[in-house]
Amino acid sequence: MTKLKEARQALQEFALDAWLLYDFRHSNPLLWELLGQHLHSTRRVFLCIPRTGQPTLLVHHVDAGHFPSEDLSIITYRDREELARKLRAMLDGCERVAMEYSPGGELPTLSWVDGGTLELVRSFGLDVESSAELAQAALCRLDDAQLASHRRAARALGEIVVDAFALVRTRLSAGIDERGIAEFIQGRLTEAWLWTDEGPVVAVNQHAGDPHYSPTMETSLPIREGDWLLIDLWAKETEGIFGDITWVGCVGREPTDGQRAVFAAVIGARDAAVKFLAHSARTGSFPQGWEVDRVGRDFIARAGYGDAFTHRLGHSLGSVVHGFGANLDGYETLDTRRLVPGLAFTIEPGIYLPDFGVRSEIDVYMTSHGPEITSAVQQEIVVI
Repeated sequence: MTKLKEARQALQEFALDAWLLYDFRHSNPLLWELLGQHLHSTRRVFLCIPRTGQPTLLVHHVDAGHFPSEDLSIITYRDREELARKLRAMLDGCERVAMEYSPGGELPTLSWVDGGTLELVRSFGLDVESSAELAQAALCRLDDAQLASHRRAARALGEIVVDAFALVRTRLSAGIDERGIAEFIQGRLTEAWLWTDEGPVVAVNQHAGDPHYSPTMETSLPIREGDWLLIDLWAKETEGIFGDITWVGCVGREPTDGQRAVFAAVIGARDAAVKFLAHSARTGSFPQGWEVDRVGRDFIARAGYGDAFTHRLGHSLGSVVHGFGANLDGYETLDTRRLVPGLAFTIEPGIYLPDFGVRSEIDVYMTSHGPEITSAVQQEIVVI
């Protein structure tokens, strides 16, 4: 289990005694990321990864047979008293441990431990710290195979979105709606051996002003000449890393001056964020997620659309589309994790108005020399 080894190396890096992961009925996705598989589990599970020594798994005896013993010591418990006693013994000698806890609930992607379990661990006299930086170091830096998978997914998405706009062009006279384009994209993803949990977003006119609109049988609008169209699609190879992009276009006409102005503000914010990341890397520093969000958000505010940008600037990419690493966020949360080499993430500013919305989303991989854009980049509004 190479991720367990990476976790121990990260513990050395952050000078923590142990990483204690708690799960109840798959409540903590990070535990299963470390184990590399999702196993049948009906009771409480604790995985303790010490800075030195072998990782230990504390599981109920009815579930123990489902867990692999390779690279792990497995300890079983039966009742609540034995659970507390063995958990205390497992942490003997520790003073500072990391758990999926975020002070004030600031980072919900790292807030998987309930208050009662946190109280239990602290009752042993331990200092519990957030595992946010530790989890990012152990789980979110892509290896060569993962990066190659991400690049393939991002490249395929760029080809599919162009083909989706082309389909609108060819089907316009015969009739096509949002759901029809969504089904076309889903089919193309399957042909490319890519998988996604939901989506895509195919949004016409006012629907494009809803950042997470998804067409259904009841809501799907026809796509007609003169319409504005936004397409957001995300997918990955089965065991790979997600790509995630968003493009916009006009159907059968040139964009209006208002649409051009909003698009210019969005891509200006996107490109300003990329330039900030590149400049930071050249000076030998890697910014925190909230700092990059501020750059894009300030650009849109100066353009006069600050109140219409209602989500973070970008999110981590991993084996789940909204990954466990640093987000570009000083708006919904204050993400102080640094965008260090090895991380993949989106940059996706958006402006959402009552009659239309614009989002431009690209994928970025952070190298030691600066940001590498791994997806196709929209520079002009697509005129269909």
